[in-house]
Amino acid sequence: MTRTPPLPDVTALLNGFQDPAVLIGSDYRILAANRRYGEKHGPIGGAGREHCYQVSHHYARPCDEAGETCPLRNSQRSGQPQRVLHLHYTAQGEEHVEVETLPLRDAAGEVRWFLEIMRQSEVAGPAPDGGGLVGRSPAFTRMLGLVERVAGSEASVLLQGESGTGKELVAKAIHAASPRASGPFVPLECSGLSESLFESELFGHEKGAFTGAQQRKIGLVEAAAGGTLFLDEVGDIPLGLQVKLLRLLETAAYRRVGGVEPHQARFRLVCASHRDLAQMVAQGSFRQDLYYRINVFPISLPPLRQRGEDLGLLAEVLLQRIQPAAPKRLHPETLACLRGYLFPGNVRELRNILERATLLADGDTILPQHLPAEFSCGAQPEALPAGFSDQVLPLAEMERRYLRWVLARHGGDKRSLARQLGLSERTFYRKVKQVHNDD
Repeated sequence: MTRTPPLPDVTALLNGFQDPAVLIGSDYRILAANRRYGEKHGPIGGAGREHCYQVSHHYARPCDEAGETCPLRNSQRSGQPQRVLHLHYTAQGEEHVEVETLPLRDAAGEVRWFLEIMRQSEVAGPAPDGGGLVGRSPAFTRMLGLVERVAGSEASVLLQGESGTGKELVAKAIHAASPRASGPFVPLECSGLSESLFESELFGHEKGAFTGAQQRKIGLVEAAAGGTLFLDEVGDIPLGLQVKLLRLLETAAYRRVGGVEPHQARFRLVCASHRDLAQMVAQGSFRQDLYYRINVFPISLPPLRQRGEDLGLLAEVLLQRIQPAAPKRLHPETLACLRGYLFPGNVRELRNILERATLLADGDTILPQHLPAEFSCGAQPEALPAGFSDQVLPLAEMERRYLRWVLARHGGDKRSLARQLGLSERTFYRKVKQVHNDD
């Protein structure tokens, strides 16, 4: 008979952590928790009686079976520590939490337990008044996890995403969570700059350096000393000017226009572009050496059409910012109309739509008629398959018919569809396979 190895005495260790911490078995059961964990999630029903995914996610199954990355399972497979960003339910509401899992071995060297430490995100909040970046969708959470990873380092970051996805907001969040947070955040819009203006804006100039230079001007590189320099739309810098930026990054030194004295560049670089820079390199319109310099840690920002779960939350936040004293609210039908739109302008377009609707709405509620004409809110929904609604059928047959209908009309990825149906990916694919087999 195999004896279960004795549980290590970790109570004192857990209470030594300032953040919530738990000891978990390989079966996901919580064996011990510190006081901070109890404050966040309430009292645990007894050692070994509750599973971690039940407490933190309100799931009925492990999070890796519900379409999320499970640090415990990954740590169990690799035998190494793991970190991942999750959205947890707490007594204070939903919170983005960085979960760090450390495997613990028994005397024989076998991984038997896992120490999990949970640290609240410094750069985001899933609630409208939580501050920082706002969202709870899987696409947003994946992006946020990368932001959390890189913020505390000095690595150069390249933010890529469509226009209006909030690249400058993410850059500010990286700066605010970095060791340089007490320094300045200095943005430079690179679009449309001539060679002379680009050089002067970036490096500054001495008095008399050119016609109209009546006094010395400090450049943005110098202004960003000790902080973060954010180059927005770096892909729009003409090829001839890219070498000047490359020289700055390679030598960490510069001279003001018209000056001879060298100065040291002391800043953290974050770049952003809506263009596909890798494709531009292949086409010869962006320097390959500069691309590798700025692309140390790339982060892709998801478009709004991939953040369906965030639309209502983002609208609430934007309405509060548009009219702080008495923010208007969305009628459920209005929100449904918004969810049927692709938003080519992303969050920036959403804000413009809501600001216009706020001016049109006389009451405290934004109705569908307050939206622009391109929103087909009055369109009738597509009919269900013939005989679907006027027959009494077994529930299993109703489910099969509905799955056939929704599969034929869903244009997104299958993971998104599974999430909308409230199913794990495993269950979803099993049901789809059964439908195909029946056909």
